Amino acid sequence: MAVPKKKTSKSRRNMRRSHHALPTSSYAECKNCGELKRPHHVCGSCGHYDQREVVQSGATAA
Repeated sequence: MAVPKKKTSKSRRNMRRSHHALPTSSYAECKNCGELKRPHHVCGSCGHYDQREVVQSGATAA
C-alpha cells in the first residue's frame, strides 16, 4: 500500500482544495418592483415572474 513519505503541508493541502469553494450566487433586479431576486425564480417581495403575477404577495392579499 502506498504511504506518503512526508507530511503534506497546510499550504499544499489548501492549494489543492482551492477549487472546492462554492460559487457566489447571482442576482438580478426584478423588473416589476426593483428588488434583487435569483434569475428564473419568482420574486419574493412582489410575487412576479416573467412580468406577470404568479403568487399573491402579502400586501395585495390583505
